[in-house]
Formats: sequence, structure tokens, C-alpha cells
Amino acid sequence: MSANEIVLRPAQETDAWDISAIHIAAIKALPATFYTHKELLAWRNYRDQPDGSNILKSMKAEHFWVAVEDDVVTGFASYIVDELIALYVHPKYQRKGIGRVLVRHFCNQASEQGIDKVITTASLYAEGFYSRLGFTIIKRAPHHLRKGIIVPVTKMTKTLDLLQKY
Repeated sequence: MSANEIVLRPAQETDAWDISAIHIAAIKALPATFYTHKELLAWRNYRDQPDGSNILKSMKAEHFWVAVEDDVVTGFASYIVDELIALYVHPKYQRKGIGRVLVRHFCNQASEQGIDKVITTASLYAEGFYSRLGFTIIKRAPHHLRKGIIVPVTKMTKTLDLLQKY
């Protein structure tokens, strides 16, 4: 699959289960390099099975877009105005440009609204990915997960050229 073949569309309520499944699978696939197993478990909300109910609640406040291949949701991004809230790609479909296309879509949406700078909070795993896409580090910060677990994350920003399509 190339970036030209990646189809994006707004998420629908019927995608909530798939989005939850991707979130869980992506975190489960991470090695305990930057975060402990306990922290990774909290990050996926202590779930081993998908639960679309929390996603449905988030869909009311955030813009959700999904990447689709052959009617299969392979990844998703959620954002509010100038902040990329979440970006996940199912491990089976990683390293095919899906994340890059989702970030590009988010940047284009922001740029079309006249926004010249976007932000995201990256896990330590994703810091390099965002750096390769032109994001720069603002600072390391604590991120609060459930049950009082706090993990380090990286606040990042990217300046957009309002005349350029990403």
C-alpha cells in the first residue's frame, strides 16, 4: 500500500469498535522500552478487548478520521482545531505511510482554517515519527493515566505554511 492508495474518511459511530481495537492492539505491540508493562496497561485503559463506548463519547468532542483499506479500518486520528489528540495505526498496517497521511490530513485541515501552528502530545515511542514530519519538541511533560499513573510524554509543535498543502 502506498500513500496514494490510503483512503481517509470521517469516522462513523459504527467505527468505534474498530478504533478501540486499533488503540489496544497498537499499545499491546509496544515493547516495554520507554514505559513499564503496568504503564502500557493503564495507557490502553486496562482493556484487552475493544470497547467502543468511550470512543463514542470522544467522537462528540473531537474530529475522528479513519484510514481504510479494502473496507478495513487500519488507523485513525482524532483532533480538536489545532491539537492532534490521538494517532494510532494497527500493527499489521504500520510502516505503510498511514500515520503520515493522517497527520498530513490534520495539518491540511488546520491550515485551511487559517491555523499556522499545530501541537500534539507524543509518547516517547512516537517522538521520532513526529520529528521526521517536521514537529519540534517543546518540552517533556507528565501525562496522567488512569489510577494515578503518570508517564512522561513530549509536547511537540509544527509551524504550518498556510500556502502549502501537507
